[in-house]
Amino acid sequence: MAFDRRTFIGSTAATGAAVALAGATSSPAAAAQDGSKGSGPRTYSFTVMGTTDLHGNVFNWDYFTDKEFDDKAHNDVGLAKISTLVNGVRAQKGRRNTLLIDAGDTIQGTQLSYYYAKVDPITARRGPVHPMAQAMNAIGYDAAALGNHEFNYGIPVLRKFEEQCDFPLLGANALDAKTLRPAFAPYSVHRLRTPCGRDVKVAVLGLTNPGIAIWDKANVQGKMTFPGLEEQAAKYVPKLRSMGADVVIVSAHSGSSGTSSYGDQLPHIENAAALVAEQVPGIDAILVGHAHTEIPEYRVKNKATGKDVVLSEPLKWGQRLTLFDFDLTWSKGSWSVAKVSARVLNSNEVAEDPKIVRLLSDEHRKVVDYVNQVIGTSTQAMSSADGPVKDVPIIDLINHVQAETVKAALAGGEWAALPVLSQASCFSRTAAIPAGQITIKDAAGLYPFENTLEARLLTGAQVKDYLEYSARYYAQTAPGAPVDPAKLTNAENIPDYNYDAVYGLTYDVDIAQPVGSRITGLSFQGKAVDPAARFVFAVNNYRASGGGNFPHVPQARQLWANSDEIRNVIIQWVKAKGTVDPALFASVDWRLTRAGVPVF
Repeated sequence: MAFDRRTFIGSTAATGAAVALAGATSSPAAAAQDGSKGSGPRTYSFTVMGTTDLHGNVFNWDYFTDKEFDDKAHNDVGLAKISTLVNGVRAQKGRRNTLLIDAGDTIQGTQLSYYYAKVDPITARRGPVHPMAQAMNAIGYDAAALGNHEFNYGIPVLRKFEEQCDFPLLGANALDAKTLRPAFAPYSVHRLRTPCGRDVKVAVLGLTNPGIAIWDKANVQGKMTFPGLEEQAAKYVPKLRSMGADVVIVSAHSGSSGTSSYGDQLPHIENAAALVAEQVPGIDAILVGHAHTEIPEYRVKNKATGKDVVLSEPLKWGQRLTLFDFDLTWSKGSWSVAKVSARVLNSNEVAEDPKIVRLLSDEHRKVVDYVNQVIGTSTQAMSSADGPVKDVPIIDLINHVQAETVKAALAGGEWAALPVLSQASCFSRTAAIPAGQITIKDAAGLYPFENTLEARLLTGAQVKDYLEYSARYYAQTAPGAPVDPAKLTNAENIPDYNYDAVYGLTYDVDIAQPVGSRITGLSFQGKAVDPAARFVFAVNNYRASGGGNFPHVPQARQLWANSDEIRNVIIQWVKAKGTVDPALFASVDWRLTRAGVPVF
């Protein structure tokens, strides 16, 4: 039977019972396992497929470059590719012997998902059906956990998306702030028909990330609360077993490292999947999400039972599909799990499913037209080609938008009087803003990552430490020695995105000096920076969460955070200004030197 959200919320929210039947007959492959005519044990095998961190990717298309997606590893992305993989597994295993689940972060990340949240919103009267709901319904998902990015566009958008899905969105640790009852279905139960014995009951418990309470505070404060994953798993797993679940799978939007990248600011551990496996008895497998890493199979021994729990995390954006293969044995009137293994399939090995392509071709064309829409003009061309070695206007543009956004957010409050600094990297050496018309694609191309913006509190001394750490990026070069720009950067294999220029100060980077002693002449408004002075630091969430291992920022006090992607902030800024004039924001505030002599 289909999952009825209204029935669940109205009558069973307290108990969390959500049952979905997955098939009524067995395939020939499954029937061949019937041991009823022989002396051996009766067995049954099935497969649970999993995706995570799809982030609005339906097609193998990069809307920010307006061309087919590609990366250094030649990965492909998107649900159209996943659909082909899923079809292949179902053909091999038998449709009735498979389930398909997701571990969250579905409706944010591409201009496709942004378009249907902000431009042609699904919440509008007679609004469209979200492309991710259309694709996932057509592919036949059975359940999906909530990710933290599900809350980025506000609860009304999330609720509308939930309404449009033919499968439940699960979140056992997403509670109504007033009643402390489940705000979403905590779990779903699926029956698989077997050729022997009774049906196999597979329970899927959904867990989301407690960091939502901080990252999307503006959207959830006073409305929802998010207790720890271990706590809620310990509550629900025994319940599911008592209800007769033969197999318990957790779909967790939480990494496996056992850490919290935001330090003690998070109320609970951010990446708790392995801890759930270790601490909560009765779990057979965990589909891991959130961390954007690939883990084909990872086994964690449960402390109480000594049994292995199998974890797997498929790579983000639909680049991989996890397969959990289960072998069950029928004995003494019940099914028991004899074996679990996990592996991943690579979506770049298959073509896009024509059914999904046809289904969403109109939506795709709308968004392609949208990203090519003119949003403003520039008085001059700007390029990032020299960004790694020079203070260029195009990087200043990113920093200026970030600083203005933070200043506006803090206006009238406790921190409004403090000066605002900003960090940015040269994310792409090919980014460019043309002279004349600027499109959404041009503006978005400055910031290819889905980072969001924060404000942290730093001292002058901490800012200097930050800059010294950043300056490791340059190879030490003696005064008078030849300078080859191609060999000057990326020392110690540091990528371009881990070299930060800081906007709002002036300073030199003396590449003749050893690492740790390169920042000279550090000044603010013409005066040497006081080590005790306080600054507001506009910083992306990747850096704030420890990305690149820069000092001080992850532990610094968070003054403000925004859930909108920085690239969308840039787009909206350009739209609002109409004209981009580098003369109003660009200046040479940092330079490379050797013994006080400029390198360029």
